[in-house]
Amino acid sequence: MGGAAVLLSNRPFDRRCSKYQLIHTIHNNTASSDRSYNCIIEEEDHEDHVGFTCTKDLLVVATNTIRSNLTATGPLILPASEQLLCLANHLIRCFHVANILPYVPKFQHAVDHFFPHVGGKPVLDEVERNLRVSGKQMEASRMTLYRFGNLSGSSVWYELSYAEAKARIKKGDRVWQIAYGSGFKCSSVIWKAMRTVDREEKMNPWRDVIDQFPVVDPQSAGTFPFYFEPSI
Repeated sequence: MGGAAVLLSNRPFDRRCSKYQLIHTIHNNTASSDRSYNCIIEEEDHEDHVGFTCTKDLLVVATNTIRSNLTATGPLILPASEQLLCLANHLIRCFHVANILPYVPKFQHAVDHFFPHVGGKPVLDEVERNLRVSGKQMEASRMTLYRFGNLSGSSVWYELSYAEAKARIKKGDRVWQIAYGSGFKCSSVIWKAMRTVDREEKMNPWRDVIDQFPVVDPQSAGTFPFYFEPSI
């Protein structure tokens, strides 16, 4: 189990003691679709045991919802050069000028730190492959999964704490947290570091062990117990 609490303030004089400034929030919820709502749901089985049911629609629904969130997030954070490449690619495909694949923006040019929801190793593998982010940018996610397992939505804060404990958060850095879950829903938050964060902060859950990370081979951490073919 994991948990996290964050104190937000809109009082101007709190700026002096704040660690981060909230820049953007983007939220998608597709629960109006029965397919999305029922892809992962809590219910009782025939023996009245409460559990979660995941359907074959889960992977497709999750992919579509996350893609919609990225589409909304991109224009807010991507540099002009990346947005122009996206526009050019879109126009070429719309007017059938050439048979090309959709352009995947280089989100690593837009933010300094990327912390996706830790839902298991296959999930992180897909995020790294599809968004083409570096192994270094995925380090905090993989080490959080290795040490704590799937912490649900709070995992993005454990990842941020990892980067802080590694003394990687510098003043002016932009941080992107993205989390998703049943509904299906997906949320992105963009922060700007107001100061360089001290790696020795007492409340950091990584403080006493951070020098032991990253581990060399976390490949076996957090795998799903089974796989299933996604629906179309």
